[in-house]
Amino acid sequence: MNNLYEIKKSKFYSFIFDIKEKSEVKTIIENLRQEHKKARHICYAYVVKESDGIIYHGMSDDKEPSGTAGKPLLNLLKIKNIENKILIVVRYFGGVKLGASLLLRSYLNSANLILK
Repeated sequence: MNNLYEIKKSKFYSFIFDIKEKSEVKTIIENLRQEHKKARHICYAYVVKESDGIIYHGMSDDKEPSGTAGKPLLNLLKIKNIENKILIVVRYFGGVKLGASLLLRSYLNSANLILK
C-alpha cells in the first residue's frame, strides 16, 4: 500500500491504527516520533468509542498553522463514520512553504491514500 503523498518537495506519509482507548494515542505518537526522527510534523486525529460507550476524539496540528492538519483529519474520520482509529500524517518539510490552503489539501490527500 502506498502511503506517500509528495508535493513541492514535502513528503507526507499517512498511517492508520486501531485503538480501543484514548490512552493508546500517546504511545503510538511517541513510537512514530522515534521512527521518524527527522520529520518536521506528526499530525493526527482520532475517534474512539471506549468500552463504557463514551466517544472521545482529539487532534493535533503539531505546530502546523491552526486548522490545517488535525481538524481536517478529524472531520474526515467523522464524515466517513470511522471509530476506534487514529489517523496520522507525518510530514517531512521539503523547504518550500505550501500556504494554508495547499497544506490543508495535502494533509487530506495523504490521509485519503491510507483510507482507500
